[in-house]
Amino acid sequence: MTALSQYERLESLGLWRAARGEQRREVIVSFGNATLVVSDAAGRPLSHWSLPAIIQLNQGVVPAIFAPDADVAESLEIDDPIMIDAINTVRGQIVKAKPRRGRLRHGLTAAVLLALTVAAASWGPGLLRDQAAGSLSDLRRAQVGAAVLGHLQASTGPACRGAQGRAALQTLQTRLFGLNRTGQVIILPGVLPGPASLPGNLTVIDRATLVRYDDPFVTAGDIVASRTRADDPVQDILRHAGLRATVHLLTSGTLPDTALSSYAAYLLDQGQPPVSEAQLIPAFAAAKIPTAPYAELRTARGQNGARLMTAKPLNGAEPEPVLTDAAWLQLQSICDN
Repeated sequence: MTALSQYERLESLGLWRAARGEQRREVIVSFGNATLVVSDAAGRPLSHWSLPAIIQLNQGVVPAIFAPDADVAESLEIDDPIMIDAINTVRGQIVKAKPRRGRLRHGLTAAVLLALTVAAASWGPGLLRDQAAGSLSDLRRAQVGAAVLGHLQASTGPACRGAQGRAALQTLQTRLFGLNRTGQVIILPGVLPGPASLPGNLTVIDRATLVRYDDPFVTAGDIVASRTRADDPVQDILRHAGLRATVHLLTSGTLPDTALSSYAAYLLDQGQPPVSEAQLIPAFAAAKIPTAPYAELRTARGQNGARLMTAKPLNGAEPEPVLTDAAWLQLQSICDN
């Protein structure tokens, strides 16, 4: 379901530019309950925008050019009048659409709920979560992740989008994971208890880490730690949301917005459990970065860091820089412009 009750599903083509100076590319734009998801022709999510924050840069003109916030480094050009009208209708306010249910549909839903409740009692909540998480397509996962990100931004402020900082962040990701890297790293201006991994291959870190630790290997460690998390992020949301939300996902294909906002509040307060040192050491070795700088951050967060301090993931070799000094300064200032 979308944010507008008249549309069960709404998609259009668009021209997306990731940053100033980059080539525009044709994308698929999907209008969701609280987010706009930009995907490539294969359905792989490229970007996630929170609907309330979207602005139109050329008001009243078609094709319309939209941006995720006041920073115009990223833009999306759309000429579909239905999609343009839908975006403009919900800009600044998310409309909670409630589908009308007839008596028969209500009865069938009740029967399904009863069957799933019995299944939960027989199988256990773990198997039910597996079933629910496995039912989500990549696009749906991206929409869930973008919705949680939207709730996080409501508390921390919009994601940092300085053009030079984003270019440095892309360079860092390529250095850590190679040219065929997938997913996005999002930097929020507020303070988080630790890195967060969200559905749709989203990694969320905070600006405080960039500023407090003047060492790019620390920030690189936060990103690698989030990507190393073995748990499916959807599973983590369902564990927090409980059986009712899990059943809702199985019956409707969506998660209640209250469950997503509650999970975002949980991430801001407690954060996801830290990845074990035993998992981190080989991950750092694969990314070719040292573990000792990250051990200091782990210790400051009250997490185990002794093994990271003494580990030798590079077998004594000198680590290659993850960023030049100039690029590191640009990344540190990503929230300033």
